[in-house]
Amino acid sequence: MKEIEYFYACHSVFAYLGAWRLAEIAAEHKAQVIHRPIDLNPVIAAAGSAPFNARSKTHSHYFFGREITRWAEYRELPWIMRRPTHHENPLALGNGAIIAAQEMGWDVDALSRALLQAHWRDDADPADAATIAAIAEGLGMDGTALVDAAQSAAIQARHDANTEDAIARHVLGSPTYFVEGDMFYGQDRLEMVARALVKPFARLTPDKA
Repeated sequence: MKEIEYFYACHSVFAYLGAWRLAEIAAEHKAQVIHRPIDLNPVIAAAGSAPFNARSKTHSHYFFGREITRWAEYRELPWIMRRPTHHENPLALGNGAIIAAQEMGWDVDALSRALLQAHWRDDADPADAATIAAIAEGLGMDGTALVDAAQSAAIQARHDANTEDAIARHVLGSPTYFVEGDMFYGQDRLEMVARALVKPFARLTPDKA
């Protein structure tokens, strides 16, 4: 089975906007999505990008205003038309819940989409244990067990390892997808992800890269 490695953060708006299309592509091509939630700020810093709060108003208004509005309309997904109240809260719990669900063999795809949508549609806090548990329960999962697992040393170590791996592989931000080692940054590259599952893209030789 082909794989799509999926590096992202549980509060990422562009991961949210691409989540359902990613699921469609995986189903169409019988590919497995491997969820690799990351702590986003260190990854962005390592890539040389300015922190979100240091970017210009022009940049923020376009990429985190106009682009969100257009893509939400295009993907037919609701959003709250503003930055979520709890957007700056730590990602360890929400990301950990996704990692734990995947480790336990639960429906990680559904949980991931639900967490992303709760944040961007309902203004939910990805760092609140009761919120995470309730979202899991709504999907028929044991919310208490999921939260306990998400907070465990083993799952948090996996979260750290995902982040370190993203830095080592030069991930630029969230979401980033890999197909057979080829990196695609941004949910607007999902059609290229779909094509790569069928036919890999040509690559530059090292002396021309």
